[in-house]
Amino acid sequence: MIRLTWVQPEDLVGHELHQAEQEGRDVSAVRSRWVTAGGPAAPATAGASPAPAPARLRGLAERLLDELRPPPWHGGPSGPAPGPAPAPAAGAPDTDGLRDRLHAAWLGRAAGCLLGKPVEKLPLEGIRSLARAAGNWPLTTWFTERGVPPRLRAAYPWNRRSAPTSLAENIDGMPEDDDLNYPLLNLVLLQRHGKDFTTADVARLWLDELPAGRTFTAERVAYRNLLQGIEPPHTAIHRNPFREWIGALIRADVHGWTNPGAPWAAAAQARRDAVLSHTENGVYGAMFTAAAIASAAGGGTDVHACLDAGLSVVPADSRLARAVRHAIQLAHDTRDFDDVVDGLHARHGSHHWVHVIPNAALLTAALTHADGDFTGSITRAVSGGWDTDSNGATAGSVAGLLAGRADALPDRWTAPLKNRLATSVGDFNGIGFDALADLTTALTTREAPPS
Repeated sequence: MIRLTWVQPEDLVGHELHQAEQEGRDVSAVRSRWVTAGGPAAPATAGASPAPAPARLRGLAERLLDELRPPPWHGGPSGPAPGPAPAPAAGAPDTDGLRDRLHAAWLGRAAGCLLGKPVEKLPLEGIRSLARAAGNWPLTTWFTERGVPPRLRAAYPWNRRSAPTSLAENIDGMPEDDDLNYPLLNLVLLQRHGKDFTTADVARLWLDELPAGRTFTAERVAYRNLLQGIEPPHTAIHRNPFREWIGALIRADVHGWTNPGAPWAAAAQARRDAVLSHTENGVYGAMFTAAAIASAAGGGTDVHACLDAGLSVVPADSRLARAVRHAIQLAHDTRDFDDVVDGLHARHGSHHWVHVIPNAALLTAALTHADGDFTGSITRAVSGGWDTDSNGATAGSVAGLLAGRADALPDRWTAPLKNRLATSVGDFNGIGFDALADLTTALTTREAPPS
């Protein structure tokens, strides 16, 4: 029997109980009913529970998921972006250098993602041990298994799907990854619908262009809900315990890239995209990231101003904003980044490794501590664990924009990419990052598709 990840009711209940508690709800009675009936805990990292649940337990899981349906969230999926009215921009963006910045951003996103791929899902101690064994700690270059003892590789195995294409000795261009597939999808979104796209447009695009098996967590649940006839934004709520995980954040780059110097416009686009699959802090993570990237894309700023721009578009009292502010302060006050990471893990360790809050905090801390330096940003983001490839990708996008040009990025990060991206999205397979920069630049001023 096929055991599908992220959609089986008996696997979702444990995740939903945990998510509801993080939202401040008392679910002790529901948890007691589930445990008493023999319900399993949520799978620890990924995958499905090893055996199918009996019919009675699956039926109970479905009923409990409906009972645990979240209440309406602050701001609501169809309301205006929360927060104060946007302030006037502090000068026009530097459009002359935009194409160069976007080229560096695409390369940076790919390099940061690729750096994190072989250690995705590994615990923090495993990442540190593997890198130290190869003489690569603090992290300064790609992971390798050269010099790593077999006992250590057995204790902390590389990501099974990624190691053949993402260890230093194996890299040959940029392999496919969802952290690059979603930016490609959003290029198609803007080509078809312009910047005034709707959430329904995003849903139709997914059904047309995104294979269901290429989706994960909240996106897979939203996809399932669409196939069951559930309309957005209810797709983000129905039996979706992953609604505050990182998926919407990793879809945010194109919204920032195509709104240089306009963080509020970028956040508004990211919000319409995000509410297909996410609510509340899951949406805020996408808005924060899009706004920070838009600020960097405008040129003439630094990483700290970019992060401030990201914070300006999300509710100040949200759990995400509090986590980001704490991470900024911790990174400012702490000399050794390993100590920063240990502090973040102590504070956010109860979250799943794919939840948006710990990952947004780590991303912010890495960018702050590296002061925008490209190598420092991606290596810090990956060395902190959790969703290593996604954090490396977003850090690389921001730091690439700040670097300003592709040739400002160290050759050791860009040469192995060979200007070639593998993907199953549309006709993009094998496309170069220079061509992607051209396509993205053309979309920055395009408001609607041609008639």
